[in-house]
Amino acid sequence: MAESPRRMATPKAAAAASASEGRKTRVGPYELGKTIGEGSFAKVKHARDSRTGAVYAIKVLDRNHVLRHKMVEQIKREISTMKLIKHPNVVQLHEVMASKTKIYMVLEFVDGGELFDKIVNSGRLAEDEARRYFHQLINAVDYCHSRGVYHRDLKPENLLLDSHGTLKVSDFGLSAFAPQTKEDGLLHTACGTPNYVAPEVLADKGYDGMAADVWSCGIILFVLMAGYLPFDDSNLMRLYKQICQANISCPPWFSTGAKKFIKRIIDPNPDTRITIAEILEDEWFKKDYKPPLFEQGDDVTLDDVDAVFNDSEEHLVAEKREKPESMNAFALISRSQGFNLGNLFEKEMMGMAKRETSFTSQCTAQEIMSKIEEACGPLGFNVRKQNYKMKLKGDKTGRKGHLSVATEVFEVAPSLHMVELRKTGGDTLEFHSFYKNFSSELKDIVWKAESDASKKHAK
Repeated sequence: MAESPRRMATPKAAAAASASEGRKTRVGPYELGKTIGEGSFAKVKHARDSRTGAVYAIKVLDRNHVLRHKMVEQIKREISTMKLIKHPNVVQLHEVMASKTKIYMVLEFVDGGELFDKIVNSGRLAEDEARRYFHQLINAVDYCHSRGVYHRDLKPENLLLDSHGTLKVSDFGLSAFAPQTKEDGLLHTACGTPNYVAPEVLADKGYDGMAADVWSCGIILFVLMAGYLPFDDSNLMRLYKQICQANISCPPWFSTGAKKFIKRIIDPNPDTRITIAEILEDEWFKKDYKPPLFEQGDDVTLDDVDAVFNDSEEHLVAEKREKPESMNAFALISRSQGFNLGNLFEKEMMGMAKRETSFTSQCTAQEIMSKIEEACGPLGFNVRKQNYKMKLKGDKTGRKGHLSVATEVFEVAPSLHMVELRKTGGDTLEFHSFYKNFSSELKDIVWKAESDASKKHAK
């Protein structure tokens, strides 16, 4: 027998629900909340330290999955990298824990979204604003390099913003340490996102991690100011040819200084490409530049990283779910701006790049599930159902693999349901295209509040 959709507490029961401590999964002292990110190998969840009330993001990895896919060294590298890097423009790793089945990375919670969202929302950034973010990016990358760490997957999606607009570099899953270089002093693993990867990485003849990161920074700066990629093609071989030739054409709104500066960075020859030391001296870059001020801190030990993966139970934490997780009224309000439940995909209508959204419906959960499944067929998506959760996967391979979307139906009240949708894989721009067609197919099941209907008639 299928389970019922998860129930959201009504406003009447909100106080009792919020007072209950047993509605969250606990890991050590942390209470885990909603999933705020999801990839092929991990989920990122909102979390609260029950001792201090501080908010964090916890990256949760399945230990068996890591072992089965021989990812131990990659995960160790990511954890070690983040322990080494203590910089105001890099997402901080607070601590690492492990249970018998999971590995938990407790990270700084960055609440301002991705820089990618800002680009899509604005189309492009003004030159001074783009330069300000680029200053912070270079500060972070320069510090990483000084610690012997090369990121190797720099792109706007891996650059987060806090509530003050401070840039934070994240996702060190493809990073490398200087000791990983071979006898020739070069790295030999081709990785990263194709549009942002340096030509020498694609050539597979070994490359300098610092020069490769600088190239990626240059592509990011171009995207910030232009609103589009300098090299882009759905055919990978044609894309690689564009990158290796690096015949870059800057749009007319770039200043002369910006054009010269970007062409010094997006130089296909890593030996003549501008270095970070030279970037710091460039006249375009130096405008309004302020060197970062922060305490360097003590030397970091990596002795505890191995402990996460060994068989000793001495340091394991317990994961405990005392009662089924539910959503109280305050959580419901936080997911619906101004408690306006009538706006389907309201952020998408405003052109914002969202990786998740929600809508409400007065249809039954079964009707909602059937309608979603019906809408997915013509769009070329396969559907996997489990109770009131669905995983949608595109048939076609896109720029970043198959587009994947997770959905879940919650019961707000006996006659009202909330449906959440979240991108879990694939390209964000392809998600927007799917999202637009998908939302139009579902409009007949979306609940419209009376206030929304009256506004519509008043126009």
